[in-house]
Amino acid sequence: MERDISQRNTPLKYLGFLVDEVFFDDFEMLYEFGNELGLQRKDVKMFTFIETRRKIPSLRQNQITNKEFTFRGEIHSQNAMEFLDFPFDVLIGFYNGKHEFLSAMVAQSKAKFKIGFNGADERLYDLLLTLDIRKPELFKSEVKKYLQIFKKI
Repeated sequence: MERDISQRNTPLKYLGFLVDEVFFDDFEMLYEFGNELGLQRKDVKMFTFIETRRKIPSLRQNQITNKEFTFRGEIHSQNAMEFLDFPFDVLIGFYNGKHEFLSAMVAQSKAKFKIGFNGADERLYDLLLTLDIRKPELFKSEVKKYLQIFKKI
């Protein structure tokens, strides 16, 4: 299925993050980053992946585990499908390297512009940056710089 890239250059109004929770769980920093980009909290959405749910029940609706994927990469989570159907102006894949589950989500996302990092599958993204995304100031300044270059902010 070919991606519709006709809306690739729309300005940033809605920002999405797909996050590997094992790798990173400072979600507040990501919401603050959205705020620094001029967005309200309600316009910044996050969906996280965790290998298997902890024993403690999670009230978070925006979390998926490997058990909700078929071996073909099909997703069995209504919340995840709603997130992927949302036409974010920018979607950031917040993980390092290849990640079979998050890559499947990025591939299915209707986001208009996708940013990934450090060895992610370049076919899935419009922009790949090589930097330590666990260094918040570096992550923020680099992403902001490229959003300005692409006239999204």
